[in-house]
Amino acid sequence: MKRKKIALYDPYLDVLGGGEKHILSIIQILTRRGYDLDIFWQTDLADEFIRKFNLKLPKIRFLPNIFKDRGNFWQKIVTLKKYDLFFYISDGSYFFSPAKKNYVFAMVPDQKIYPASFINRIKTLNFSFIANSQFTANRLARWGLSAKVVYPYIDQSLLNINLNDPPKEKIILSVGRFFPHLHSKRHDLAIQAFQQLKKADPIYADYRLLLAGSVQKQDQGYLQELQKKAGADLAIKFLIDPPNNQLINLYQKTEYCWHFTGYGIDAEKHPEKVEHLGISPIEAMAAGALTFAYSAGGPKEIIQPGQTGFLFTDIDDLIFQMQQLKKDNAKQETVKKQANIFVKKHFSYDVFNQKVISVFQP
Repeated sequence: MKRKKIALYDPYLDVLGGGEKHILSIIQILTRRGYDLDIFWQTDLADEFIRKFNLKLPKIRFLPNIFKDRGNFWQKIVTLKKYDLFFYISDGSYFFSPAKKNYVFAMVPDQKIYPASFINRIKTLNFSFIANSQFTANRLARWGLSAKVVYPYIDQSLLNINLNDPPKEKIILSVGRFFPHLHSKRHDLAIQAFQQLKKADPIYADYRLLLAGSVQKQDQGYLQELQKKAGADLAIKFLIDPPNNQLINLYQKTEYCWHFTGYGIDAEKHPEKVEHLGISPIEAMAAGALTFAYSAGGPKEIIQPGQTGFLFTDIDDLIFQMQQLKKDNAKQETVKKQANIFVKKHFSYDVFNQKVISVFQP
C-alpha cells in the first residue's frame, strides 16, 4: 500500500519557536498515522527538533527549498501535486498548490500576511486556515477568513509535576525568545519590574529573576542591551537556549512566572504585536508557578484572573497584585491547583491528538 505524503514549508523554520513546535507536533501525529514527511528547507534540522522540542519525526526528508525563488511557478506545481497534505506558514506570499489538501497555519494575527488581493484570494481557494488560538482566529474572521483552532499541547512531564514538591524556590521566571520586534517578549520590562519590586517590598530582596530563551544571530545586539540593563545585579540571570529538560526543571522550581508580551500595545490596532497565545504562561501554570501576564491577546484567553493566574495592566498593577497574593497562602494554593486542572483539560496531549485527528483526518 502506497504511503501518504505530507509537505511543510515554514519560512521561519530555523527560528524554532513555539509556533514551529506547534506545527511540527501536528505533523508528528499524522506521521504516526502513516504519512511520510518532506520539509522544504536548506539544512537538516531533525537533531534540533529533538534537542529543542523533544520531537522525533520518522520518515522525514529535507528537500531543496523550491519557495526561495518565487517565480518558479511550474516547479512548485509539479512538486506539490505529489502530496496528500501541504502545510504552509505564510510570510505574505501565496502560490497555487495542487496538493490534495492545503492548509495555512496562522501563528500571527497580522493582516499584511494573509490574502487580501483578488489574485491571492484565487490562489488560496483550495486552502483551509488553521489558527493557534481563538484570538488569532477571531482576527482572521474580521478579514474574511474562517479558521479552525488547534491549540498546542504541553509536555506531559509538566502536567505530572507535584505542585509543591520539591518546594518552590525564590525564582521569578520569564521565558521567551530574545528579540526586539513584533510580539517581543519584553524582557527589558521584566528587568525593570524586578528592580522596582525589590525596592517596593523587602520580602522579595532574596528573589532571583531568570530570563530564559533562544536568540538568533541578528538579535545578539538586543541581548547585549538587556544584559547592560541588568547591570551588576547578580540576582538577574540569562539562560540562553536552554534544552527542553532544563526548561521543565526551571518551571518546577519557579514560584512566579511573568509574561510581558504586548505591554502598552493597543491590541485592536496592532494584534500582531501582542501575545498570540502564550505557550510559556501555559507551561508555567501546568507546573504550579503563579503566572502573571499582560492583559492583551492570548493570555486573556487562557488566564481566568484570580482563579488560574493573574492579568496586569502595567508594572504598578503587577507589583500590587504580587504583594497582595504574597499575603494569601490559601489563594496561592488554590490558584496553582485550578491552573493545573485547566491546563490538563485544554492542553494535554490526548486532547491535542483528538483535535488533530478530527481536523485533518475526519
